[in-house]
Amino acid sequence: MSQADRLRAIRAVPPGPDTVAYFDYDGTIIEGYSAGAFYRRRLWEFDVGAVELLRTIASGLRGIRTNDDFREFLALTLATWEGRTEEELFALGRELFVNEIAGQLHQEAWELVATHKECGHTVVMASSATRFQVQPMADELGADKVLCTELEVRDGVLTGRPEGTPLWGPGKAAAVVADAQERGVDLEGCFAYANGTEDVDFLSSVGHPVAVSPTDSLRAVATENGWPILDCAPRGGLLPDVADVARTAIFYGGMIGGFGAAMGAGLLHGSRRKFIDLACGVGADIGFGMAGIDVEVTGAEHLVSARPCVFLFNHQSKFDVPILMKLLRGGFTGVAKKEAAAIPLWGQLFQVADVAFIDRSNTTKAKEALEPAVRTLREDGISLAMAPEGTRSPTPKLGPFKKGAFHIAMQAGVPVVPIVIRNAGEIMWRGAQTLRPGTVEVAVLEPIDTSDWKRETVAQHTDDVRERFMETLAHWPGDR
Repeated sequence: MSQADRLRAIRAVPPGPDTVAYFDYDGTIIEGYSAGAFYRRRLWEFDVGAVELLRTIASGLRGIRTNDDFREFLALTLATWEGRTEEELFALGRELFVNEIAGQLHQEAWELVATHKECGHTVVMASSATRFQVQPMADELGADKVLCTELEVRDGVLTGRPEGTPLWGPGKAAAVVADAQERGVDLEGCFAYANGTEDVDFLSSVGHPVAVSPTDSLRAVATENGWPILDCAPRGGLLPDVADVARTAIFYGGMIGGFGAAMGAGLLHGSRRKFIDLACGVGADIGFGMAGIDVEVTGAEHLVSARPCVFLFNHQSKFDVPILMKLLRGGFTGVAKKEAAAIPLWGQLFQVADVAFIDRSNTTKAKEALEPAVRTLREDGISLAMAPEGTRSPTPKLGPFKKGAFHIAMQAGVPVVPIVIRNAGEIMWRGAQTLRPGTVEVAVLEPIDTSDWKRETVAQHTDDVRERFMETLAHWPGDR
């Protein structure tokens, strides 16, 4: 079953909150284990003693196969948190999620959750991990509830012991059954997603079980029972592999070669703009071609039909900049945070291309920095590319849109053209330094006329455009 067929199957069941989708977390929503990020932080801070390290290594080598194995592992982990406050652990969990764990998100699982939400289904995270590990992802996914291993707290301080039954194996299955009874829903109409054999009882408790990137033993069980199997694309390990490092070097080498050729042409023509336009197109073509990364575009005609304009793009990856260079070719400039001016290679290129650097901490200075961009649009016919979210998102979730780009388009009297990028984070996550192979998917929407916009209605126009991004991401052209 393809992912498109799987999403259609979700849409085929009754809509509404009585259909509940229960998602395991580690190995299912994300690749690997969220606990690893917490442990690496402690290692980095020299907070792990030799005895604990040896016991952890022994536990990892032995694996967790039984309830007793999990309880032993849990006791070892929780003891290290004794005396720490809930507030401290929630803050740590959020930081690790943004900077590390979100990069392990399975795009396929994200789409499953989004489709269940679109159908009005109830989404519940059911995990053996602690709330500090699970809650940040649950918030990002918009989950309605989290079932997890709760920790004992006294006066806001962790005791180092679990509260109640840990949600591993039969404990998770029992928690799901109890949750369904509390809601008064029939589990025969519900979904469950998990990756490990310990979750066979959990998967068996619902009418629509799906084995996600299953272990060999769960794959055998799923095959025997006729359960659907979803194999997610590998997310890679903690360190980039040799192929990714080589691909990244080839990509940047190709781009630099293209920049060199463009510089020669620019000098011959005595034109800085000629250099920039050629550098964008030629540099990106060579870089993408040599690295073997493709770009699949829907609505490419809208990239040229309404210039000058303000191109708006959703921003999840630092790779968005090369994508825009390849799409737009030339005749455009951009807006970037002031820190981008210091990035080697990119900073110098941005300055030559008259990119407006803004101080996001100072609204007055940011507005002043954007005034030249309005003049460039109006007087020189140079389009502008902006990310209305303002910053990169750790997941495919679309952030709130700022109104600056919309004010600029209105003041310059030019249309806005939405560029919806679906999977740049798969090629290069916001925290990554290397490129992964793949095809970037882009949908360019029809230009939006701003001639009748007024200052008083900009907020509504901003919401309307963001809704178009949301609709496109939820119903990608050609997926139905």
